[in-house]
Amino acid sequence: MNSTYKLTPTRKIINLIMRVMIRYDLGPSGRHILKFKGRKSGRDYSTPVTLVQDNGQKWLVAPYGEVPWVKNVRAAGTVEFFRGGKTEKYSIQELAASESAPVLKKYVALEPITWSFFTARPESPVEDFVNEASLHPVFALKSLN
Repeated sequence: MNSTYKLTPTRKIINLIMRVMIRYDLGPSGRHILKFKGRKSGRDYSTPVTLVQDNGQKWLVAPYGEVPWVKNVRAAGTVEFFRGGKTEKYSIQELAASESAPVLKKYVALEPITWSFFTARPESPVEDFVNEASLHPVFALKSLN
């Protein structure tokens, strides 16, 4: 990973804009608000995320590594996503490196803004993303609705 994630004032503004767009079902369909509970506090939290979708399967990628939401969703085992007035609930299963590599490759192609957190690029072979997997957890989603 080339960069370390910091919630800067600029990122806060971008997240706010993304939240408004997602709330009104604007922008790319893969963008959602991830809703989760704090594992220690029990408080409700949310953050904008981009889901990878392919052949009916969905994955949640942690492009910035072991940020707090990753620890919280691991502990909960379930997540909720909100978009355009609709909430969906999923169970999660963290993937092994070999399984997550193709998903990471797709994610990097979807979200160039995260490139500074990856060594591999969209044109890199999938094998390069196996090396990235330990730094970017990937969760397979199974609908609970």
